[in-house]
Amino acid sequence: MANPFVKAWKYLMALFSSKIDEYADPKVQIQQAIEEAQRTHQALTQQAAQVIGNQRQLEMRLNRQLADIEKLQVNVRQALTLADQATAAGDAAKAAEYNNAAEAFAAQLVTAEQSVEDLKTLHDQALNAAAQAKKAVEQNSMVLQQKIAERTKLLSQLEQAKMQEQVSASLRSMSELAARAMCPASTRYATRSNAATPPRLVRPSLRNRRCRAACSRSSKPASRWPVIPGWSRSGRRCAEKPCRPAVPPVPEPPRPHPPPRAADRLPRNRSASKGI
Repeated sequence: MANPFVKAWKYLMALFSSKIDEYADPKVQIQQAIEEAQRTHQALTQQAAQVIGNQRQLEMRLNRQLADIEKLQVNVRQALTLADQATAAGDAAKAAEYNNAAEAFAAQLVTAEQSVEDLKTLHDQALNAAAQAKKAVEQNSMVLQQKIAERTKLLSQLEQAKMQEQVSASLRSMSELAARAMCPASTRYATRSNAATPPRLVRPSLRNRRCRAACSRSSKPASRWPVIPGWSRSGRRCAEKPCRPAVPPVPEPPRPHPPPRAADRLPRNRSASKGI
C-alpha cells in the first residue's frame, strides 16, 4: 500500500509544476528548451569524441601489430634460410639453433596474428560506434538548429503580439480623444461654466424666485427696455428686496425711439395755428 504522505507530496509537486508551466513566460520556456538541447548536444559530442578516440587507438594498435607480424615473418624466413645454409655446410648445431629461433618467431607470429584478428574485430565495432555517434551528433545538431529557428520565430511572434496590443491601446485612446473632440462646443462650455459657477448662483434663493414670479404676473406687455432689478414691468416696486438674478443680466444696447405718429403731431399743428 502506498504511503499517503508520499502520494500527497507527489500531488503537490505535480500541481506546483503545472502552475509554473501555466504562469511561465514563453521566452523563458523557449530559452530553457534551447539550453536543454545544447546540453544534450554537448553530451553527445563528448560521447562521440570518446568513441572516435577509442577507434583511433585500436587502429593504431592494429597497425603496430601488423608491423610486428611483418617483422616476425621476416625473422622466420631469415632463420630458416640460415638453418638451411648451416645444414648445407654440415654444421648441425647451428642448423638446430636456427631452427629453434625460427620456431620461436613462428610462435610469436601466431600470437600476433591472433591479436590482430581480435583488434580487427574491436576496430570494426569501434568504427560502427563512431559512425552511430557521428550520426547522433548530426541529428541533435539539426534538432538544435530547428529549436533555435523556432525560438526566433516565437520571439518574433511575441514581439508582434506586444506591438499589436500597444497599437490597439493607442487606437482606443485616439478614438476616445476623437469622441471628446466631436462633442458640441456649447455642451463643453456649459459643463465648464456649471463646474465653475458657485452654488449660490446655480440655485437661486426662494426670495428671488418669488420676486421673479411676481414680476412675471404683470399684465402689461414687456417693454423694449431692460427691467431694473427690484422693479416690475408695470412700474411698481416689488414688495420684497430686489431680486438677485442667478446670472448677472447683460444690458441690451439702447434702441432708437420710433418716429412720432400722425395723431401725435396733429395737436401740435392745431396749437401752432391758434397761435398764428
